[in-house]
Amino acid sequence: MITRQGFLALFLCTVSAMVGNRPAIAQTITETVVIDANAPAHAFPHFWEHMFGSERAMVTLRESYRQDLREVKQITDFQYVRFHAIFHDEMGVYDEDEQGRPICNFSYVDQVYDGLLANGVRPFVELSFMPNKLAADKNAIHPFWYKENVSPPKNWENWERLITLFAQHLVDRYGIDEVAQWYFEVWNEPNLDFWRGDPKQATYFELYDGTARALKAVSARLRVGGPATAQAAWADAFIRHCAENKVPVDFISSHVYGNDKSEDVFGTHEAIPRDRMVCRAVKKVHEQIKASPMPNLPLFWSEFNASYMNEPEVTDTAYMGPWMADTIRQCDGLVNEMSYWTFSDVFEEQGVVKQPFYGGFGLIAAGGIPKPAFNAFRLLHLLGDERLAVASDSILATRRQDGTLVVAAWNLAPPGGAGSDKDIKLNFRETNASRVKVSRVDREHGDVHKAYRIMGSPPYPTQAQIRELRSAAQLSAPEVYKLKNGSVTIKIPAHGLVLLELKGAQ
Repeated sequence: MITRQGFLALFLCTVSAMVGNRPAIAQTITETVVIDANAPAHAFPHFWEHMFGSERAMVTLRESYRQDLREVKQITDFQYVRFHAIFHDEMGVYDEDEQGRPICNFSYVDQVYDGLLANGVRPFVELSFMPNKLAADKNAIHPFWYKENVSPPKNWENWERLITLFAQHLVDRYGIDEVAQWYFEVWNEPNLDFWRGDPKQATYFELYDGTARALKAVSARLRVGGPATAQAAWADAFIRHCAENKVPVDFISSHVYGNDKSEDVFGTHEAIPRDRMVCRAVKKVHEQIKASPMPNLPLFWSEFNASYMNEPEVTDTAYMGPWMADTIRQCDGLVNEMSYWTFSDVFEEQGVVKQPFYGGFGLIAAGGIPKPAFNAFRLLHLLGDERLAVASDSILATRRQDGTLVVAAWNLAPPGGAGSDKDIKLNFRETNASRVKVSRVDREHGDVHKAYRIMGSPPYPTQAQIRELRSAAQLSAPEVYKLKNGSVTIKIPAHGLVLLELKGAQ
């Protein structure tokens, strides 16, 4: 069985784009749900749409990347972006003089951050990876296509000097009031093959300690955290270490994916479904923080998705709508922010992209073609900022400040399969609304794959074909249903997500 670490070294050169083409099953599931406009409610911050991941720093300079960023920002509350390798040699940041003292060049760094800020997004700065001239082991090259060095530093004082110069430059360029609104995360997934320190945990803690203190020496207002682990690892030990050694820490971060294994995340042999793994892991770390010497530390889930592999029938398809909605439902109240990996398929970890739909992690495929997940985020953005109690595992009932009720409902089925249709009867109470506006994402709405298949699934669509595909990816206009005695029945196909809006609900 392929491991997560093993997968990272692979690139799937050819993957079928024929996803979502399954015959429907005639059987229909029926569910009745009562939604009371006066039900108990709690604050519902949109923790899933403030931060997104993306590939390494250098790709942020591309116009295709920036265009995708602008498009995602238009349909979400996109505020922060996280990416790897700000210190990669291709960024030209680090050199040494004849005495071995650090010399830094921040020309490309400035272009990266200038571009983000100009587009209204701030950096969630991942401090990685090791410049080759600073690496203790120049052969500690990770198998990603861009060959980052994952060695500890040969000179820890020079690493801390790099951090100091970097942070001071940012403060000088952008001002402390701006940079104090950023976040600094030390490294990426040090419990996996992204860190060659030995032993891993102890040497990572050494890296974190020096980095955090160097940042705080520039300004106590700079926010720093970790351990940035995969598979929800090390959080409890990391907090204890910081508390016992009085090391600055402003937030906890970790990662998990829907297809991570229970053995790696929980040390058990459970068969945890893809749609339960992420929030189970979030809850684990949430509880570790609450039981720790620092129970009020914020939790930032700085990577998550339904898969860490290139699975076209998962990340490219309408499956992501129900999966995302249900993840939001389960994770509500357990996490401060979650960073979806990633907003764009301008992405080269396994090499140069060879076709639009290969199971990439992004909301937008190569060529600027929105995927169903993009449209799912568009709909979920419309949810209100209060969540109403409701007795259903496939409903999010919310209220906006103007009183509009906004309800997400979905039909989650395993990826790739046909599944069954679902009829959801919604009985609304304590509302004066007579009509409901219904928007959809499913295989027939907001899903580009049908149009892509019809044109023959070209690996390199022409400009005319890209325009046609972008048009086919657009959401249909909302349908309008009349409420009958306060009720409406909505049919949702497998892998379907619907959003209902009731204006004048109170």
